Amino acid sequence: MNNREISLVLGTAGHIDHGKTTLVKALTGVDCDRLNDEKKRGITIELGFAPLKLSDGRIVSLVDVPGHEKFIRQMVAGASGVDAVMLVVAADEGVMPQTREHLAILNLLGVSDGLIAISKADLVDEELLDLAIEDVADFVRGTFLEGKAIVPVSSVTGKNIPKLMEELSALVDRVKVRTRQGPFFMPIDRSFPISGFGTVVTGTAYRGQISPGMDVSILPLNRDVRVRSVQVHGSSVDVAWAGQRVAISLSGVSLEELSRGDIVCAKEIFRPTRCCDVELSLLSSSPEPLSHWQRVRLHVGTADVLARVSLFDKTKLLPGEKTVAQLVMEEDIVASIDQRFVIRFYSPLVTIGGGKILSPYGHKPKGKGAKEDYMDGLNHFLEAEDSEKRLEIQVHSHGILKKSDGVLALQELPEDLDKLAQSLEKRKKIVILSAGADYYVSWSEYSDLLERTVSFLHSFHKERPHQEGAIIDDLLTGPLKTVERRLARTFLDHLQADGVLVIANKNVVRLPDFAPQDDSAFFKDLDRFNAFCDEKEFQLPMIEEVQEGLGMKEKDFSRFLKDIRERGEASLVGGKYVLSQRVENKLLHILKEIKDNITIGTVRDITGSSRKYILPLLEYMDAKGFTRRVGEKRILLLQRLEKKSQ
Repeated sequence: MNNREISLVLGTAGHIDHGKTTLVKALTGVDCDRLNDEKKRGITIELGFAPLKLSDGRIVSLVDVPGHEKFIRQMVAGASGVDAVMLVVAADEGVMPQTREHLAILNLLGVSDGLIAISKADLVDEELLDLAIEDVADFVRGTFLEGKAIVPVSSVTGKNIPKLMEELSALVDRVKVRTRQGPFFMPIDRSFPISGFGTVVTGTAYRGQISPGMDVSILPLNRDVRVRSVQVHGSSVDVAWAGQRVAISLSGVSLEELSRGDIVCAKEIFRPTRCCDVELSLLSSSPEPLSHWQRVRLHVGTADVLARVSLFDKTKLLPGEKTVAQLVMEEDIVASIDQRFVIRFYSPLVTIGGGKILSPYGHKPKGKGAKEDYMDGLNHFLEAEDSEKRLEIQVHSHGILKKSDGVLALQELPEDLDKLAQSLEKRKKIVILSAGADYYVSWSEYSDLLERTVSFLHSFHKERPHQEGAIIDDLLTGPLKTVERRLARTFLDHLQADGVLVIANKNVVRLPDFAPQDDSAFFKDLDRFNAFCDEKEFQLPMIEEVQEGLGMKEKDFSRFLKDIRERGEASLVGGKYVLSQRVENKLLHILKEIKDNITIGTVRDITGSSRKYILPLLEYMDAKGFTRRVGEKRILLLQRLEKKSQ
């Protein structure tokens, strides 16, 4: 069988000087103590990496992490990317403090499978070895390592090394390989220069894949760089995937600009943050409760920063408790959804808890009700089993979500988000609208907009049966006023495509089953109205008189009067008299004739009317801006009249 690299990382864990690095060398032939200080002191300070070749030719990455309590930061950085663990316990010492802390950290980081190697088996007799095995079995009871293989080995004599390799192969068989989908995301754990290659960074790829020639970002440095070459375990490759130990040669960045905690990632998918929504667990072994706004040391990926813990609904989190909360960092970090983290007391440095990132981009809810809603949303997000469900939750939460905002919120490639959205649309969970950019509309929001639009048109047709329909602007400033205008217009086009409404002449909107009333009937009524008003002339009729004179029912007349007022064919004077446009024009003609002597008396005499009607008529002319009262007389405002005539 040909050698083949698979997307899986195994990690070591255990107390200092329990033989982890020596065992890794026995398994792989690689000495992970690469620094002079490590050689001199006989302990692992930094992370070490080696390819582990299984008997069937498969190759996985093996990460050797430090065991000394002073190097827990490096241990967390290495363990954050592992898929399974080999816990190493020395036969001559048994379970020690860092053994316990490492196992607690692995549990917090979501590691759920592994095995135990009892090292230095050559240093004890069979009886002590049996006691060591029993001690370890008791220690892991109730943890993810309960019932897993316990293999006593000796890196010196080679005892049971083949057996350990078999168990490691079985472990690899049952551990789920990481998906290669999604945007590339890799925390940098080492950076160094290589002559001819420039700046090289290494790390465990959490998500996606990377190839030479790709443009990627380094965050939170906010630098776009080009990938020159990619290696996996010293061999150049055309592509590296999530779950592999990767070395990347970069152009466009110097070694001095990089620092531990930086991320190499796909462009325009991730961004720095100082507030993360999280699921937080406090270890039952924590020496004291965790208080709201307590300062802690946060380890996430390869970053190590100070942060505050914000609890939504309580002042303290007790040992063994779990809750949704926020971490507010004192400096920028970059995090991935579902990424695991560990927190330690700021002083003294003791591991107390950890959890996983629900959203890297939290915001502070204000008020009790807002906090309850926010927590409810986080709990729904926590229960979401996949990215499709998370997108559904995000869209439902926002009502309308712009695709570009969804890419950032869910940290998905645009093309992958499209597939998720299309699946949700098929299941009638969302509606996709394209208005220059794609928008995802929740089904409830879409239904509400639809109901408001149809209801508006029903009312419009009922009140104006002779009109062809409403103009689009009536809808944009009415039932759709809460929606961005361009998107609202797209929404109307979408409704037209679904046969819900008809857009005529690109501007008039009507329901498909609506037919405007015959205009000839309306204009006959208008002619009768004008004839009635002409007869009354300046003896203005009251509303009830006009209705009676036209012989209309109250409901029909009310609609007719509203229509002719909107058309400018009639006005109300004093709130009770009806003035036709034709009579109004006659009055304006009279006022022009007597423009220098407009009084109640002169107008009354010329029109043959009475003060009862002339006073409200002149006040109406004042209100319209055609005249202005000066003492007992009125001035004709010719400029306003000329504008009306135009």
